Amino acid sequence: MKLKTFLQIFGVIAVVATMVPLFAADFWWIRIYDYFHIQLTLLTLAALAAYFIRFDIKRKEDYIFMGVLLACFFYQLLGIYPYLPHKNYIVGDASPGQTENNLIWLYAANVLQKNTDPSLLIKEIEQKDPDVLLLTETDLRWKNDLSQAVSGYPYKVEVPLGNTYGMLLYSKLEMLDPKIRYLVDDSIPSIHTTLRLRSGNLVKFHAIHPTPPMPQHNPSSSDRDAEMMIVAKMAMDSDLPVIVAGDFNDVAWSGTTSLFANVGGLLDTRVGRGFYNSFDATSFLMRWPLDHFFVTEEFRVKQINLGNDIGSDHSPLEIILSLEPELAEEQRPKPASKDQIKRADEQIKVAREKQEEKKKNGE
Repeated sequence: MKLKTFLQIFGVIAVVATMVPLFAADFWWIRIYDYFHIQLTLLTLAALAAYFIRFDIKRKEDYIFMGVLLACFFYQLLGIYPYLPHKNYIVGDASPGQTENNLIWLYAANVLQKNTDPSLLIKEIEQKDPDVLLLTETDLRWKNDLSQAVSGYPYKVEVPLGNTYGMLLYSKLEMLDPKIRYLVDDSIPSIHTTLRLRSGNLVKFHAIHPTPPMPQHNPSSSDRDAEMMIVAKMAMDSDLPVIVAGDFNDVAWSGTTSLFANVGGLLDTRVGRGFYNSFDATSFLMRWPLDHFFVTEEFRVKQINLGNDIGSDHSPLEIILSLEPELAEEQRPKPASKDQIKRADEQIKVAREKQEEKKKNGE
């Protein structure tokens, strides 16, 4: 195949991949295209450069092709631009001189249930010793393997499951009224609690791990989207500062994650700092930010980074947050619009109707 023909075929694929996610449908084969902004940005740029360098641009068709590819490139770039390290943060840096009393160090990791070597994670826990430890894809074996490593955490909520949606939460900070909830699906847990910081201040903490829109998990994104919207509405109604953490199985720039943030009045700690692509840890090119920390405006970021390799297909994500409510007004997001709340309610309704239908059919 000639290079020009190959580039033209790639151009058609790039246009299709760019257009597909614009359709408001929850089929997995549509929503999966939300993920590819980084890859398509790089590939369209490479195709543009190759076409421009290799061929004389004379014909009308060449200009049209270049124009379409250029439009795709800028569209994809706009999607990922907020996550480039340009320091235009929406969650500001922690103020100098903050004491430990109002700091909280969180460490979240999807351990990969079938990973049979806990030693790397145990080493991370023992060396870093974070305040709050959230582990997903944890079954009973993982719970038992980690029991000694987490013995220094006086507060815990453990939901070991063999369906890859088990969840373990350990904390050195007091947990008040912790609850395990199944927000959409009876087999997919989430954990909700209030944490008391060393200063005595209280914050709400939500840990989630919704199903991804993949045929082997869920043929549509409706359950994931609904769980995120339910938690967003919890955040919206909270009188306390809020942290939402976990493996969202969604990228930072998707329409669903944007709606989640808008409805919940939540801020993405990544913006302006970098992608922190947590999945797939085994791949160089096919990587996306699927693990997240979202916060309300009372928080500032002292440090955020990916953790070391733990033998999983996810890299751990860790963050040190500073509670500074006196500066909240500087980064307070706009309240959710009526339309945004309506869209969130509709997504919740659709998922619950599907779950009811499954129960009626004995699924």
